[in-house]
Amino acid sequence: MGADRCPRTGQDSCPGTGQDRCPGAGERPRAATDGKAATDGKAATDGKAADCGGAAEHSAVAAVGKPPPPAARRATADPVKALLHRHHDLCERAVDPLEIAAGLEAHGITDRTAAHFRHRDVFSLAEEMYARVPRDDTPPRPTDLPAPRVRATWVVLALLPGALCVAAVAGLRLTDGRPRLIVAVAGTLAVSLALRAALRRGPLSAPTRTTGTWAWTCWLVGYSLLGDGLLATALAGGPDGLPDGTTDGPWPVTVAPVLALALACAPAAASAHLFAVRARRKLSDSRGLADFSASVRPLLLGVVALFMGALAALAALTGAVLAEPAAYARTLTLGALLLLARLLAVHGCTHAPTLVLTASATAQAAALATLFAGRLPGCGFLAAPVEAVVVACGPAGVPTVVCGTGALALLVHATRRLTRASAHASTEQPR
Repeated sequence: MGADRCPRTGQDSCPGTGQDRCPGAGERPRAATDGKAATDGKAATDGKAADCGGAAEHSAVAAVGKPPPPAARRATADPVKALLHRHHDLCERAVDPLEIAAGLEAHGITDRTAAHFRHRDVFSLAEEMYARVPRDDTPPRPTDLPAPRVRATWVVLALLPGALCVAAVAGLRLTDGRPRLIVAVAGTLAVSLALRAALRRGPLSAPTRTTGTWAWTCWLVGYSLLGDGLLATALAGGPDGLPDGTTDGPWPVTVAPVLALALACAPAAASAHLFAVRARRKLSDSRGLADFSASVRPLLLGVVALFMGALAALAALTGAVLAEPAAYARTLTLGALLLLARLLAVHGCTHAPTLVLTASATAQAAALATLFAGRLPGCGFLAAPVEAVVVACGPAGVPTVVCGTGALALLVHATRRLTRASAHASTEQPR
């Protein structure tokens, strides 16, 4: 039992630890039984006191509380490391910090979220992530995103649909009979191929092919050519009800809106190019997602207004040359619908344009179908809404209401999607 007592206090337990034995006390009493403690009792006593003091210090640390685990300290010291691991592929293939910022914004990381990673905004967080990813053979590029350049290829392609449409209209005015039909078919095919080429290269080219929108776009343009005459024919009771003196066949055609839209391909390409250049410049100058959105929104509205002004001038010019009504309302609404749909597709948003174009084409087809269905016995109520619109606004009221509603919906959607940094993340040059 003597070996169990603390050498300093003489008690059965150590006062610092509350244990039955003092750590290290078991060995030194055995040394004392060998006779060495008698010759150096003071040293043995000092050693045991030091042992009890160490035990007391261990008890004090335990009383304060356990220290945090090392893993937790490392996690709190480097909050960006987990984010780097999660978005490693994005950071590795990025050629610019702004591309990482746009990718983070696309994944839902905002300036408020960046504050949890000890950064004032997403842009500064992206700069740190870009700097921390090793790159062996890829030299760092400047922070400005390369803006698309004006190229002669897409400028010529943007002017080609309008030029071919002018040639086709001139051929229709100079021919008659079967040659006129041949000119009409050949001109339609040539303009369609030229328009398709203009949409595949340059500022109007989309990263993904949208085959569904092409059919609905052709329907909308075809309705602007034949739809009003067909609608007036249906309301008049058929071809026999047309007024005398009609020279364009059973369903009169309106060429001026189609010619204006074909000539507007060049202003549309210029507007898309201007929007891409200015938006990427603002992305380089902005230091926050909110600032970027606030600066791009008026740019988008200004580009749309600029295109509408050019289209209105073309509508007036074609109407005067062809001696047809200018039809500003239906031409401008259809042009705005097609421009906004293409801008969204160019910047990676294809679902909403496809949905709106499909709904607009279906509504125009339904308007014609209800007029013919209303001539069946007991079904006159089906044609009542279309007849009310025609009475109030004329035959052009139907495409104006339909295309105007679709253009407004796409404009609201574009102010939300095209003002995000992720919509301008691509650094690829237009082909």
